Amino acid sequence: MNLLAVLASSWAYSLFRLFRRLGVFGLFLLGALDSSFVFLPFGNDLMLIALVSSNRSALMAIGYVIASVTGSMVGVLVVDALMRKTGEEGLERFVSERKLDRLKQKLKNKAWLTVFVATLMPPPFPFTPVIMTASALQCSRAPIIAAVGVGRLIRFSLEATLAMYFGRRVIAFLNSPVVSYFVYGLILVAIIGSVLSLIKWLKPARRNVEEKKGLQDLQNSKPK
Repeated sequence: MNLLAVLASSWAYSLFRLFRRLGVFGLFLLGALDSSFVFLPFGNDLMLIALVSSNRSALMAIGYVIASVTGSMVGVLVVDALMRKTGEEGLERFVSERKLDRLKQKLKNKAWLTVFVATLMPPPFPFTPVIMTASALQCSRAPIIAAVGVGRLIRFSLEATLAMYFGRRVIAFLNSPVVSYFVYGLILVAIIGSVLSLIKWLKPARRNVEEKKGLQDLQNSKPK
């Protein structure tokens, strides 16, 4: 089991390095994945900080921020499109009943503010469940996307600014053993979380297919 964990984390770390080599495009892809059904805690934030710290150019920093924000908005659009079709019934797969009741109350009158705050908060704050709930409840799409864009812009701009001013210290810190172990831990959490998220999304789909098949068989068995 430990060997499998090491192999999985090593593969994921290599993938993380590939995203880093892709630069702006890598940030865009990571942002889209991080804001969709893939579980990547701090992935986009760490990548942004690492890239800005390594290349402390104001122009490049702006490009990195824009790529991160745009990718995040694209990921949210994917979640939004799927959850609007799934509806409130599909939320059971991802959001507990207790948490869902709280989110409903917040989103009922303060959808934009709730989504905006969620974009600013770091893990383990449930960003994706907030987006899922807002979309499944058919909250207006434009305010949701706008809230994500503004919130992510503020968050990533602050991170990029700090990386610009404390570049050398940030690089030294990122290269420390503590951060390496922390990253490996996050990678393992990301793998487990992403697998669980995929299972939650696919399992009901299989059940729906079985229900439709059963209904079709029942209709075929009726005398004509």
